[in-house]
Amino acid sequence: MTPLHIAIVGAGPAGCYTADQLTRKLPDARIDIYDRLPTPYGLIRGGVAPDHQGTKAIVRQFERSFARGNVRFRGNVEVGRDVAYEDLKAAYHAVVIASGALEDRRLGIPGEDLAGVYGSGRFVGWYNGIPDCSGLAPRIDGPAAAIIGNGNVALDIARILGKTSAELAASDICAHAAAQLARAGLTDIYLIGRRGPCEAAFSAAELAELGRLEQVAPCVDAPLPAEPPADWDETRRKAALKNLEILRGFAATEWTDKPLRLHFLFHATPVAIAGEGTVAALRLVRSPLADGEEAEFTLPVNTVITAIGYRARPIPGVPFDTGRGIVKHEEGRVEPGVWTTGWCKRGPQGVIPANRSDALATADAIAANLAAAEQPAKPGGSAIDARLQDRGIEVVDFPGWQRIDTQEVAAGQGKPREKLVATAALLAAARQPETAR
Repeated sequence: MTPLHIAIVGAGPAGCYTADQLTRKLPDARIDIYDRLPTPYGLIRGGVAPDHQGTKAIVRQFERSFARGNVRFRGNVEVGRDVAYEDLKAAYHAVVIASGALEDRRLGIPGEDLAGVYGSGRFVGWYNGIPDCSGLAPRIDGPAAAIIGNGNVALDIARILGKTSAELAASDICAHAAAQLARAGLTDIYLIGRRGPCEAAFSAAELAELGRLEQVAPCVDAPLPAEPPADWDETRRKAALKNLEILRGFAATEWTDKPLRLHFLFHATPVAIAGEGTVAALRLVRSPLADGEEAEFTLPVNTVITAIGYRARPIPGVPFDTGRGIVKHEEGRVEPGVWTTGWCKRGPQGVIPANRSDALATADAIAANLAAAEQPAKPGGSAIDARLQDRGIEVVDFPGWQRIDTQEVAAGQGKPREKLVATAALLAAARQPETAR
């Protein structure tokens, strides 16, 4: 029987869940997972908040997949740069694009390119140690910062900005970020949403967490609605009611002993960022007012962080929907032999469990497709290995990642780990001989 070879582009949750399901459906298939970084797990490592260690425990399941022997990690390999998409299609019976959504969406307003304006992807990547973000050195020297967005990413950033060094001590936040945050000197953080509190995409658990921080006073100055719209479905109404209850609690509390105020601003749309070279103020329009008019107002802030969503990064040769910022597909199929899953398929929607259900459906479709007809012989990963070797690409395999992991955990000294944040340092750790561990 012809061995089946499958390539997955992206070692984040969507790619790893797909591989795990494929090993169950096609136990004899040989699966290679490629990632542009020397480390696996994508946004579990580089996107999940460093103080939410429980969320990161899902990697234990993925470790078992890599331990099966028929799943290989091929890190430090960027498809479209180090190996061509066409080469993958020629070598494998199926290719899965699970490369995520890496590019920050832009506000599209004047002043967006001033120093002191950061997309949430790069800002989160800075404190989480993604190599191409770790040198960001954002301006967060206070006294005020604005976060534009009403989802959990915006809450994560507000919480990380607001936590004390002691509160962050048990996280895996990178040392360079922890040091800069400790001297930030913020007195006010503005969390800004274009729509109202019912429409905010906060999870209740993360919203409530803000009320338990040592130095943060969550403030809600504007009146809150009594309840969500009556025509919403029950699930959406229940989520909104929980959030309203938490926000009412914030509004009713006297925060006299906390020096950092977190302001919830709803129905506020940014229209311009002002400053000479660097951010000095954010101009917004608040609507609707009682008389139907809009009112413009200005916040004196030194830092603006946008958390308004992400776009997938195009891979040369892969069909791409530029308008939506996703891989072009029809029900997950990109073209014959090629599928997509995760955020590069759906856009940046849903948490890790949503990626799991999508990945399982994708894997089931691939398995059914490959079983429907006899497959021709293909060389699989050996052909790509040879190309990468000829081009001098240093590939990090799973044992190489384990050596990185061992070094980072040892360097944590009480923290979960101290991440290596430079590609050269990660590669050096990956190639350390066993005797040096």
